[in-house]
Amino acid sequence: MQPTDDMAAPLRVLARFMATGDDAGLRDAFASDGLVIFENFAPFVFQGPGAFERWRDGFRRHATAGDLTELQHSFGPAQDVSLEGDTAYFVLPTTWTGRAHGRPFSEDGGWAFVLVRDQGRGQLQGGRERVHRFQIGRFEAKRNRNKRPGVLSAWR
Repeated sequence: MQPTDDMAAPLRVLARFMATGDDAGLRDAFASDGLVIFENFAPFVFQGPGAFERWRDGFRRHATAGDLTELQHSFGPAQDVSLEGDTAYFVLPTTWTGRAHGRPFSEDGGWAFVLVRDQGRGQLQGGRERVHRFQIGRFEAKRNRNKRPGVLSAWR
């Protein structure tokens, strides 16, 4: 079983924001109650009143500090899909590519999501994100010409 296109819609909005900074529709992609976001930038756990706004603003600072550009993503088939009542859980294999501080990188990982039923609909389709977490499985900084090889952390 795979998430429906409607269930994946808020995830596409999220990924578009992360890649481009375009936050059109972003607030509506997140649950208004009970939101929890785990991230790789401080304070690492975003929850409670204002969690969405703190996360959005934190991601913008994170992307600026890391000089993240040319971000692109691709999703693989969802793993570990579970539905119960008004809640869905799944892990979405995700690859991000782009540049950090001018150096190309590729990052593979799994994005875990919990979606809750959109109260305006009678089905789980069009759910809103309640929890998300991205776990990096592989990060590879690619060598630039005329640069020393080495390890790059895109998150500095």
